[in-house]
Amino acid sequence: MTNDSDSSSLIRLNIGGKKFCTTIDTLTQREPDSMLAAMFSGRHTLCQDPEKGYVFLDRDGKHFRHILNWLRDGVVPTLKDSKYTEVLREAEYYQLLGLIDGIHAILNKKKEDEELDTELTRTDIIKCIQSDRVRFRGVNLSGLDLSKLDLSFVDFSYACLRNVFFSRANLHCAKFKDVDAEGANFHNATLRECEFTGANLRGALLAGANLQNACLINSSFCQADLRSAHLQNADLTNANLEGAILEGANLKGAKLSNTNLKDANLQRAYLRQVNLRDTHLEGAKLDGANLLGAMR
Repeated sequence: MTNDSDSSSLIRLNIGGKKFCTTIDTLTQREPDSMLAAMFSGRHTLCQDPEKGYVFLDRDGKHFRHILNWLRDGVVPTLKDSKYTEVLREAEYYQLLGLIDGIHAILNKKKEDEELDTELTRTDIIKCIQSDRVRFRGVNLSGLDLSKLDLSFVDFSYACLRNVFFSRANLHCAKFKDVDAEGANFHNATLRECEFTGANLRGALLAGANLQNACLINSSFCQADLRSAHLQNADLTNANLEGAILEGANLKGAKLSNTNLKDANLQRAYLRQVNLRDTHLEGAKLDGANLLGAMR
């Protein structure tokens, strides 16, 4: 791409197949230290369509309109909680520090507001789990930090667990039947033999979580991050994992009857000898997945 002395000249962008039109000013002025500003500074050669002039970027274009609107107006978009994580990922890729700070500020404010409405505190939970049998059925625990606690065998059925922080917690044999855990963080948590029947974990973070022998029947993990999760022998019958990230996940022996994995990322996942005959895989990414002996 040649240098253009007119910084307000139009730029056509192709972001993963979605087309956008903007100006060099928009891409460079608000966030001058960003990757986009560097790309369009004139110092770099760009991948440009010689016929139509589109500059191609190999990213998901679904949220790029929010990126452009931030660069135009400096206003953080108003989104559902689960979408902020997706936009944050794009902002981090493009190195838009102002947008990153803005999203974190909104998420922190939401967490503070949720904690004000929460029925129990972390201290209350710690006191409760010292008893023999613990139930939090139907309780609102939204936004609590329950990381690194031993919550094995605790019954959370029907509870509101939105944005709860369960990172590295021991939740062995815990019950999550019909919970609303949208946006919850189960990063590296132990969830072996847990029951998630009918649970909503849309947009939840379960990267590295151990879900061996867990029951996930009729649950929703749409857009959830299950990167490198352990799902050996888990029952995902009728579960909805549309758009979920299962890159590097181990699904050895998992039950995937009528499981929705449309548009899911299953790159490098372990699916050896798994029965995929009744699994919905339209648009799923299977590059590098181990499908040896899988029934399709």
